[in-house]
Amino acid sequence: MAYVIGVTLFVAGLCLSLALHEAGHLLTARAFGMRVRRYFVGRGPTVFSFRRGETEYGLKALPIGGFCDIAGMTTLDELTPEERPRAMWRYPAWKRTVVMASGAVTHVLLAMAILYGMAVSTGLPNMNPVAEPVVASTTCPSTCPAADAGVLPGDRITAVGGTATPLWSDVLTAVQAASGPTAVTVLRGGATLILTVDVARVTRDGAEVGMIGATAQAPAAYLTYGPVEAAGATLAFTGDLVGRTVDQLLAFPQRLPAVVAAIGGAERGADTPISMVGASRLGGEAVERGLWEIFLMLLASLNLFMAVFNLLPLLPLDGGHIMVIWFERIRDGLRRLRRLPAAGPIDFTRLYPVTMALVLIGGAVMLLTITADVVNPIRLS
Repeated sequence: MAYVIGVTLFVAGLCLSLALHEAGHLLTARAFGMRVRRYFVGRGPTVFSFRRGETEYGLKALPIGGFCDIAGMTTLDELTPEERPRAMWRYPAWKRTVVMASGAVTHVLLAMAILYGMAVSTGLPNMNPVAEPVVASTTCPSTCPAADAGVLPGDRITAVGGTATPLWSDVLTAVQAASGPTAVTVLRGGATLILTVDVARVTRDGAEVGMIGATAQAPAAYLTYGPVEAAGATLAFTGDLVGRTVDQLLAFPQRLPAVVAAIGGAERGADTPISMVGASRLGGEAVERGLWEIFLMLLASLNLFMAVFNLLPLLPLDGGHIMVIWFERIRDGLRRLRRLPAAGPIDFTRLYPVTMALVLIGGAVMLLTITADVVNPIRLS
């Protein structure tokens, strides 16, 4: 039951994300005075709809995406006489760009809201775990120089032999170079203590090194923040995730063969592409195990993926429309330099074959990943 609830909640989160994407287009288009005919959540048969002003709002039967119908988004759009003055293609390039990019922006804002909530509650994943110089234990097979000198679990070693040790790796380097009685500075409960540790010399991997018999605390898996510092941490973490998302997209083509192999029964790698189906299954497993931080991270990461993916300069994606807008702008700018009139909106019928080819390729890839997520899904380890 927990698994079903998790899948349902994840699907609901995805539907909300996609609805907000289209709402971004709706709000910016209306703010600029463009004519918005319809705003619907979902696809398929209409469950209900109502009209407010010049826009029809409604809900479709299938909870898959949605759409925002803006008059004159392309020159292929048939316009009524009252729509022509407010056709989208008549507006300045920057306004059209804002409208087309607003969908991706809503994904980023939603992801940041999720990550901020995590930062002040469950914590954000520690993307660069580094062991701090905090002692976890001072146990040894025989004699233990650190324990004999009074080093206790929880002590932060700030210096060894006068050398500052901001990280545990620095502690190891300084200790391995030391020998005999050595001053070790520790921070304990706000007080700074200088202890004399008799560093023992032991042979490891054929070399003689110093040893005090202390181990470090494991780096925190999640880092929590206060309400103010969480804002900066969220911004930095979002930037890091966007960078990782771009890397994943660049590596996407070379990972597709592994998806095909997984369908045939090969072991499914955790870094292979997944569909909404696979992500929803992982969300269900996270809730089943009580790992809400994993659930939220999946939802935030997927929103950032959708933001970056939608901005790719390929039709029919939003990024493809933005590419066309600025192609027109640059082309007309060059024509003005040659004292020629503007060429007007681009003829989308000439782009139709390329657009359909990309739609077919995208559909095939989606079908491939969905099949893999059904027959050989990625699971939480």
